[in-house]
Amino acid sequence: MPRKYTHIKQYEDEILQLKEKGYSHREIGEKLGLTKEEVKNFFHRRNRNVRRLEEGHVPQKKGRPRVRPLTAEEELKKEIERLQMENELLRDFLSETGRK
Repeated sequence: MPRKYTHIKQYEDEILQLKEKGYSHREIGEKLGLTKEEVKNFFHRRNRNVRRLEEGHVPQKKGRPRVRPLTAEEELKKEIERLQMENELLRDFLSETGRK
């Protein structure tokens, strides 16, 4: 009986060994408690990834990229930009109110 949910990647080595021995998708699924479609989709995804790697595609890391801390120089640049923007806003405000 097939399992409800399984991380099929944990069976990757076993699946590949069984396929090398000549087992069908249905037989592999029965041995590992997976459905024929799950095994078929596993090979489809794996073959697609292998093909992309052979074509030179570099896989990207999953998830949100980490935020690296700013260097002292970058912090200084950011602070200067902030002060310049603040200065511009104050100058515009003063010229609108007629104080300058």
